[in-house]
Parts: sequence; C-alpha cells; structure tokens
Amino acid sequence: MARPRRIVLVRHGESEGNADDSVYEREPDHALRMTPTGHEQAAATGERLRALFGDDSVSAYVSPYRRTLQTFRDLKLDPARVRVREEPRLREQDWGNWQDRDDVRLQKAYRDAYGHFFYRFAQGESGADVYDRVGAFLESLYRSFEAPDHPPNVLLVTHGLTMRLFCMRWFHWSVSEFECLSNPPNGDFRVLRLGDDDRYRMDRPFERWTTPEPYDLDG
Repeated sequence: MARPRRIVLVRHGESEGNADDSVYEREPDHALRMTPTGHEQAAATGERLRALFGDDSVSAYVSPYRRTLQTFRDLKLDPARVRVREEPRLREQDWGNWQDRDDVRLQKAYRDAYGHFFYRFAQGESGADVYDRVGAFLESLYRSFEAPDHPPNVLLVTHGLTMRLFCMRWFHWSVSEFECLSNPPNGDFRVLRLGDDDRYRMDRPFERWTTPEPYDLDG
C-alpha cells in the first residue's frame, strides 16, 4: 500500500457568505463566489503549497461548491503533476436550501446550545451526517492507497466544519473533543504528515474555544 507522505486539508478562501450572511437569501450556498479577499487568501496558500509539494505529484479532491473550485484554481498547482477529482462528499454541511438570515441566526444559537455535532438544521444536516459521509469518503481514499503509483501527496479543498470532521474521523477524536475546536480561518490549511512510526500527525492543532468535558464511558 502506497500511503501518501502528506494529506493536506485546505479551507476555501473568504466567500460572499462569509462577508455578508444576507446573501444566502438570494443565492444558493453552493453557488456563492469568493470575494477579492478570498482570492488573495487562496493565492497566498497556493504559493505555500507549491513550495511544500515541490516536484512531487498530488492527488486532489475538491468539494463541488463554487468557492472551493475557485480556491483550487487560485492555488495554481502544476496541472501536469496534479490529478484532480470533484468530490461531493467533501461539500459543506447542508443547511436546507434558501435561508432566512434571522432564522439561520436563531438556529445557530440553538446549535451552540445543543451541540454542533448533533444539532440538525431544519431540512438540512447535522454534524453527525457530515461525519458519516466523510467516513464514506475515507473508505474510498484508503482504497486508492492500494495503487502502487499513488501520489505522495493528497490534497482536499473543502470547508471548515468538514475539515474538523475529517480529522475527528481520522484521529478518532471524541464528540467532546470535536465540540471544543474552532474552524480554521478562510484560506488556511493543515498538513497530516506520515511519521517514521507509520502514523500521521497534524502540523498544527485547531484553535480551542473551550476545554472538552470529561466523559465517563461507565456513567
């Protein structure tokens, strides 16, 4: 099995929805574009990733949302060294089609009180649903490692919550651990590096906004 030396997770650059949440009332979430700031963020990330990958080949998977596809293009990776696939299982958490800003703000308040992993948006998904489809994607990713010529780098261009849930699934974090972590900034990335002991370690942790509550499996 040709396990990659690196798995890189990139959050898309700033989108219209990040800058103005009223846009969700007029535009579908999947169709939102990046802002000029978002393009700058993606370009800066691309410069760092090109230095990281060097002349190595890359297997890339990109969420089908417009802002993630734009982010991938702005990375300006060498197309001769990159095999790219659109991967719907890496999409944003579904919020339920058109969104009313006041209703979404109320639901976010409910989610903060209820828990980000288990709270389900009306007509949308819970964090647990995203976790399940990320798990299904991981099964496909593992199978791809069986190819003897698999590239030494894997790149995922996705969304903040999906990044955290990918790492939760990969590293077997508890729900309590997940709940205490914040999304990375727009355009930021994390690198999972394969060590000499054949285990992956993340280059930088996600920021914590609280301390995870202890959980007694026998209680």
